[in-house]
Amino acid sequence: MAEPAKSSPLNELCSALPSLPMRLQEVGRFVAANDYDATTRSMRDLAAEAGADPAAFTRLAKAIGYSGWDALRAALTEARRPAQTSPFSGRAKGHRHGPHADIALITDKLEAEALGLPLISASSVALAAQALHGAKRIWIAGFRSCRSVAELLNYELRLFRASEVQIVGGSGPDDLDLGAFRAGEAVVVIGFTPYTGASVRVAQAAYRAGATLISIADSVTAPMAEGADHVLLFEAAPSPGFFPSLTGAIAIAQSLAAVTFSLGGAAAKKRLQDTEARLAATSIYVSEKG
Repeated sequence: MAEPAKSSPLNELCSALPSLPMRLQEVGRFVAANDYDATTRSMRDLAAEAGADPAAFTRLAKAIGYSGWDALRAALTEARRPAQTSPFSGRAKGHRHGPHADIALITDKLEAEALGLPLISASSVALAAQALHGAKRIWIAGFRSCRSVAELLNYELRLFRASEVQIVGGSGPDDLDLGAFRAGEAVVVIGFTPYTGASVRVAQAAYRAGATLISIADSVTAPMAEGADHVLLFEAAPSPGFFPSLTGAIAIAQSLAAVTFSLGGAAAKKRLQDTEARLAATSIYVSEKG
């Protein structure tokens, strides 16, 4: 016999409402009517809008079988996530035929990558770079394939701001870094569909901490772009390959680093020169022979 489908958290909530105390019923109805906000906004923000005590959200979650509000919110977030069992293989096309089919695929891919770059908003990137320049500390988060973009941005920024830039989870468990976010800092989160739960958690933690959230994403509706101070969009889907394109994300990351360095003026240049001198002293690079 087939196992019955698991009830959604919203269904569980609505089914439990009649048996809850009146005040929890009011909070429950608010969550049911604003389930998207419940997945992206802090408990304090939700409580203020609902006219309720923040602790009521925790009591509500426990009343319907969850360990607390974070567990219920995680379930709501997961329930909103579209089913994507084959996000990459579903993009794959059949093998092209003809003597130059492989070359044609490469040509099409290069053209698609090039067409996506002019769609990046230079003014939006410049504003985000200003936020990075003014931040006391910069955190960068990219998971799975987006880790490469995060590491590139981290590397370039650390060349002239070594003590103020860190990859989330780079020196230990992610959750320790999430608790270290502070107002006055900037958090850069990079992602494209299918979005990782980790990227959403980083964005939510940045929002709750009052840090400046910069989202490099493929859509304004990306869950890690909700509530962001700066959303920097890149084209991921048009690439004809089986895997979405990261070219735009890389271009944005390098542009952020370039403008942040420029805004740093003489001080940034001096720190870069010091870094170069240290690299030369430790023979990091191979000497070129004339």
